[in-house]
This record gives sequence, structure tokens and C-alpha cells, in this order.
Amino acid sequence: MSLTRQSSKTLVRALINAPVTKNLSSSSLFFRRHFGSRVKNPPPIRELSEPQGHKGGISTGGPKVVNTADEAVASIKSGSTVYIHTAAASPTGLTEAMVRRQDLTNMKVVHIHTEGTAPHMAPAAAGRFRTTNFFTGGNAREAINEGRADFVPVFLSEIPLLFRRGIQPVDVALISVSPPDKHGFVSLGPSVDIARAAVQVAKTIIAMVNPQMPRTFGDASIHQSHIDVMWHNDAPLYNLRDRTIGPVEDSIGKLIATELVRDGATLQMGIGGIPDAVLRYLTNHKDLGIHSEMFSDGIIDLVYKGVITGAKKTIHPGRITGGFAVGTKNLYSFMNDNPGIVMRDIAFVNSIANIVREPSMTAINSAIEVDITGQVCADSIGTRIFSGVGGQVDFIRGAGLCPDGVPIIALPSTTNKGESRIVDFLKPGAGVVSTRAHVHYIVTEFGIADLWGKSLSERARQLINIAHPNHRDRLTAAAKARHLL
Repeated sequence: MSLTRQSSKTLVRALINAPVTKNLSSSSLFFRRHFGSRVKNPPPIRELSEPQGHKGGISTGGPKVVNTADEAVASIKSGSTVYIHTAAASPTGLTEAMVRRQDLTNMKVVHIHTEGTAPHMAPAAAGRFRTTNFFTGGNAREAINEGRADFVPVFLSEIPLLFRRGIQPVDVALISVSPPDKHGFVSLGPSVDIARAAVQVAKTIIAMVNPQMPRTFGDASIHQSHIDVMWHNDAPLYNLRDRTIGPVEDSIGKLIATELVRDGATLQMGIGGIPDAVLRYLTNHKDLGIHSEMFSDGIIDLVYKGVITGAKKTIHPGRITGGFAVGTKNLYSFMNDNPGIVMRDIAFVNSIANIVREPSMTAINSAIEVDITGQVCADSIGTRIFSGVGGQVDFIRGAGLCPDGVPIIALPSTTNKGESRIVDFLKPGAGVVSTRAHVHYIVTEFGIADLWGKSLSERARQLINIAHPNHRDRLTAAAKARHLL
């Protein structure tokens, strides 16, 4: 899209003078008016918190209840685009039943990280199913890197816009929900993330109703009248394997907790050894808050010990704010009917405008490698897609704009094979997720590099100082060859 100088001024004036919209459908109309073909036909957006086809507040319709997963997916037609629910809420039984239907062809599947076997990306499904991954889990890497599935680099905060603006249509949504309450509402449980947006625009909603799904608050509620088909299936949610915190992760976690996390800070972090190690060293902190795209079991003890109180938070004070959660049965039990946890649409959680409002917003994210100027690769190993853009830039930028924010990229100094993860050049084909202009703090087990406002030569010096000693001479020589030292 090209804009003349005059049309650019018109657009800026339109943006400045645009009324604040309280609903997304109005927002879609605004963007359609001013951006033309960039926004395709915006789909109708369901108001999930209200019964569909209701009269006097009482729903006049309801879902079809079936006995098997095969019956649940019987209405799916060839050529459909199917959304699959995220992570712990992955409705694997429905996905497997869909793939078993040999009559289905020309199928497109869309999702972020899912758990389970992912039969729609198996070699046997190639030619009938093609999957678009907005974030890559372990069950998708082989298919993507062998060319049987696709990867879309996109900020996690913007994926809901793809659905709501009609750029990524959804014909069918396969989701997992809790049983309905006495008012007819089911819950998306631990995975609201992009799911709410996908469900809002889906033409058909097929739900696996699972009594083991925790009921959560916030944007998780859907009135059952919006659901077309329900299949009841009592199944454990996906659990993370036990993670061992090694000495490297422990050192990084201690550095971050003792040097960079203030009392009253609001935290964003992912899952893994480093986030768990950070949480381990926060037991003497006070009034910490959580505003994070995701969280796991590590927060539970800190809540019970009175460390995480959310007392200083601006948004949802006194409550944990998240988009999705993955952990153990203990986590899901902790989340169930817990009014102290608010699960929100990821467009809200990862909104930079919201992130900057939280006090001492401390964003802790990981990387695959960082070059000596501060460029961060977090989605690929060379050309091989490993994960995705996710919410790293949302939170690194949000924390960077927060008056007392602390944006952190943390990584071990070497790979398991001893290769340096502080490098002179990123691997050919590697993706830059966070640019060197975004980056503030880089942390390894050897220290903290503060790069914000630093020149390339100052950055190179600091990053070489936190690289593994075995690689510092080589990195120094490379920096000198580039006239950085």
C-alpha cells in the first residue's frame, strides 16, 4: 500500500480524530474505511458473553450433543479452515477424529502452539491438510522444516486482529471447554490467548466438554448457545514434564532476581529453567504482580507466601493477569474458580498500551542467540524454524517504554554442544525477533550487559564480557575485524 503525502496527512488526522471504539466491530469498520483493501471483509464478531438467539435474557437455542468425536466433526466440509485450541487446551480427540475422515481434502488448519500428537501435520496427512503455525511447538517443527506446514512471523498481540479483520478466516473452531455452569456458560480454561478471537469469528464451533478443564474468569466465558456441537470427554489436560534447573539456569535466575527485579514490580515471563530459577530467588521480594502472556506452576508458592500480591498493579490490581497457562495438575487446580486470576484475550494482555501502565514492568524473555551488536534471534536456528515471534517484542517494547521498566533477554552463554550463543554474526537465515534498538538487558550466567543507549562498540565490549570465557578471544578478534573494538 502506497500513500501520497496528502493522503498520509489525511490518514494521520483520521487516526487522531477517530472516536474511541468500545467494540471490535466498530474498530474493524474504521480500519476498513481508511485502509481499504488491506482489511478484507470483516466477519461478524460474536458477543460470546451473551446468549445467542436469546429472548428476554433466555437462550432459545443450544448445541447438538453427540456421543463420539467422530460424530462431533461430521459436519466439517472439505476446503474448510479449522482453528485448533492452544497448548493445555488442545482438543486432540477432535483433531484426531477430523484427520481420520479420509473424505476431507484441501483443508487448512491454523493455530499457535498445541500439545499432543498433531496428526494433521503428520506425513500421512500431507496433501489433505496444510497447517499455518503462528507459533511453533515441538510437534510442528519437523513438518515446517520439511515443507509440509507453514510458519507465519507475527506478533502474538496481533494474531487476534488477523481473525477479526478477516485476513485469516475461520470456518470451524475446535476447542476445549469446561462443562456449562447453571447459567449456561462454559470456560476456555487456561487458554484464552488467541482462542477467543478465533471463536468470535468462526462459522461453526465444535467443543470438547471436559470436566477436568478449570473454570477461569476474565475473557474465558462463552455461552453454550454459541456452540454448534458438544462432545463430552473426561481427559487430563496436558502436563509439562518436570524441569530440572541446572547450575547455569540457577546462576542466571539469581542474577535477574537479585539485580533486576524490584519490590512492587510486575513480571512477565515464560516457562523453562530460567523463569523457574528467577521465581526461586524472589521469596524475599514484596508485592510482586503478574501481567504475562503465559505463566506456569512457579508462581503458586509465591502467591501462598504473600510475595505475589498484585497490590501495586494498575490493571487488575490484586489479581494475576494472563493469556494462557501450561503446567501440571497442581496449576490447573490452582486456577479453577480462582477469582484472583484473570485470563484475558491476548490482544489485551500483550497490548503495549497496557504493558506500559504496569509499575516496574519486568519482562524476562529468552533467545537462541544474540550477536555482538545486540540483535536477538529467538525464533529459528539458522533457517530452521524453532518457535516463533510470540510476545517477546510486545513485552520488550512495552517494558522499555515503561518509565521504570526492565526489559530482559536471558540465555545460557553456550549451547549443550559448547557453541557460543553470543555470536559475531547470527547464523545465515536466522530471524531477528528483537532488534538491537529494542534491547536493554542481556543476561547470561557470566553477568548482565546493559545495552540501552550504548554504541555498537560499547555493546560488543559488554556482550563479550558475558560470553563464555572459551569464546571471548574469538569474539574479540571478530569485533576488531569489524572495527568495533
